[in-house]
Amino acid sequence: MAFDIDMIKAVYSSMGEKIEAARKVVGKPLTLSEKILYSHLHEEEQPLKNFVRAKSYVNFAPDRVAMQDATAQMALLQFMQAGKKQAAVPSTVHCDHLILAKDGAKEDLQNSINASGEVFNFLESVSNKYGIGFWKPGAGIIHQVVIENYAFPGGMMIGTDSHTVNAGGLGMVAVGVGGADAVDVMAGMPWELKFPKLIGVKLTGQLSGWASSKDVILKVAGILTVKGGTGAIVEYFGEGAKSLSCTGKGTICNMGAEIGATTSTFGYDEKMEEYLRGTGRADVADLANKVREHLTGDQEVYENPEKYFDQVIEINLSELEPHINGPFTPDRATPLSKFAEEVKKNDWPATLEVGLIGSCTNSSYEDITRSASVAKQATEKNLKAKAEFTITPGSEMVRFTVERDGYLDTFDKMGGVVLANACGPCIGQWARHTNDPKRKNSIITSFNRNFAKRNDGNPNTHAFVASPEIVTAFAIAGDLTFNPMVDTLTNENGEQVKLDEPQGIQFPPKGFDVEDSGYKAPAADGSSVEIKVAPDSKRLQLLEPFKPWDGKNLTGMKLLIKAKGKCTTDHISMAGPWLRFRGHLDNISDNTLTGAINFFNDQSDSVKNQLTGEYGPVPATQRVYKAEGIPTIVVGDHNYGEGSSREHAAMQPRHLGVKVILVKSFARIHETNLKKQGMLGLTFANENDYDKILEDDTIDIIDLDQFAPEKPLTLVFKHADGTEDTIKANHTYNTQQIGWFKAGSALNLIKEKEKQK
Repeated sequence: MAFDIDMIKAVYSSMGEKIEAARKVVGKPLTLSEKILYSHLHEEEQPLKNFVRAKSYVNFAPDRVAMQDATAQMALLQFMQAGKKQAAVPSTVHCDHLILAKDGAKEDLQNSINASGEVFNFLESVSNKYGIGFWKPGAGIIHQVVIENYAFPGGMMIGTDSHTVNAGGLGMVAVGVGGADAVDVMAGMPWELKFPKLIGVKLTGQLSGWASSKDVILKVAGILTVKGGTGAIVEYFGEGAKSLSCTGKGTICNMGAEIGATTSTFGYDEKMEEYLRGTGRADVADLANKVREHLTGDQEVYENPEKYFDQVIEINLSELEPHINGPFTPDRATPLSKFAEEVKKNDWPATLEVGLIGSCTNSSYEDITRSASVAKQATEKNLKAKAEFTITPGSEMVRFTVERDGYLDTFDKMGGVVLANACGPCIGQWARHTNDPKRKNSIITSFNRNFAKRNDGNPNTHAFVASPEIVTAFAIAGDLTFNPMVDTLTNENGEQVKLDEPQGIQFPPKGFDVEDSGYKAPAADGSSVEIKVAPDSKRLQLLEPFKPWDGKNLTGMKLLIKAKGKCTTDHISMAGPWLRFRGHLDNISDNTLTGAINFFNDQSDSVKNQLTGEYGPVPATQRVYKAEGIPTIVVGDHNYGEGSSREHAAMQPRHLGVKVILVKSFARIHETNLKKQGMLGLTFANENDYDKILEDDTIDIIDLDQFAPEKPLTLVFKHADGTEDTIKANHTYNTQQIGWFKAGSALNLIKEKEKQK
């Protein structure tokens, strides 16, 4: 479980020199984000250039890779094909997604191991063979484990989960990516990213009362929306930023994924130093202190932020009140004082059925203690919790410590159920107890994401997001029109009582402790480790390389689906029960685009088969086209592919024979994933051309044989009545990415280069 101290020493030893070189070239003071980016340029990018924000593609050299079990399966299946003996950078696998949330931690963990043992054994054996650290089921959620063990100020990390950005709470540039990106880095290749724009958030004042770090990002999400951070790093600074705990900073960075940000980060400060020392990493803190000036933005930047950031937001923490975001989207932000009014005005179900705290976003010791201080009042003031209440610890270290210190007992007395140290309800692994799964209802969580059906599969569940302490207060009240800051509750004796403000502790007075962290180190020499995948396995399937482009124009494409409105990676490749097939590409492809809404009939999983004229499920229809050798195209709306980083949303259409995704705009990670898999990801040059596509269209790309950077492609829509529309479609492929397309995938190119060595 070592935190790679030699690697950190190497990063810090050259950081100052690289930053000074960058400062001379760009001729201006640097933000923290720029310092980290410039100090992690891949050697291929030398000599240094002044990259154009949001336009230039740049090659970087991340320090480490982290993978969660659902996405690690496909990433490692790809890495096995790369011909490498060992991962080129420190890497870890974390088993946190394939764990149920139903009856309680002990039962759920054992049932999950029974159900997914084949996958866990596969991940452990591949990790053991290729020098990858392995965190077994129950060890904790990847992002909490990373911030506790691996994150360090000024570092760069990529992870196969969109909430990798959590590590920004410890001053990293940590970015969620698809598995193919992870494979590149583990194979020693550069990692490519469009040089981000920079959004500065100046925090003044200090939090108090019911307000928490969670409310900062809920407020920011309301300002920027789910698209406002796209293509940008959000950098927090100011005296208010320094007042926040390290894990509070992590919470803010974690939910930066919900505004589309590449990542978010904070400068190194005393709170980070305290956290490093409190989690057994004094050596890292000592090293960071020696290069402290490089681990935050230049003073001139923060004194005149408008000159150095593309956008600046200012928030006074002293005036910030708690927020509740939702339902159905994490950027609908409502201050607590106005929430009851919104509930009534919008006819949201006011009765709260379940409150859920924890997850990778809010499961620190501080979060648990603040929530417990509210839960304790239910017992002391003779209040009976009106809603179900669950607690999901972020790691075994946190769980063990809060149990030792009596906080789990506090929740138990309130009627709370402690779930396994895993993602659970946050990602749809929740077996919810309900007598009517279709009923219109409300839940509230301290999680990060609340798209329809995400938590329990019910499109009528109104999921709201708030801080753990607000969730706890609402669970006690069982009423979304309750405001714990001003309202009273009637206790079992008929008395009116008011909840006191939450009180939290950032660090356990006795220190953190754990009996078994759940970590397994890899073999020093894994060459003799054998990895077995049963040919008849329903869970795992070895990969076959995608076919290279034949060099010809794409003609005769049929429209598979014209997706209407929001189409996230959950719509393209649902989680929940489908998580069990993340290592079997053909089986999981049976959920492809089943959540997308067909523009022509406003239904999900119902598209017209142009060969028969009949309507049927999207995957089955596409398999018919594939069997007939007919290429297809998917058309989508704005921010197509937002949400989770899962590359299955790109691999599945590719596997089923879809050739092109044409949309109004892409979410960053998904666009990259499409490119990595040899897919064509295009955007309308004129968004109104979306309206020209008809249900029975056949589409040609007539100049693909001239595919080149910054050169639009020409598409012809051939309508059933014999008329045609010709449009232009833009793309962001550079020379290297066009190489991926021509080779059939980025992995195919890696394999070719390995053979040439």
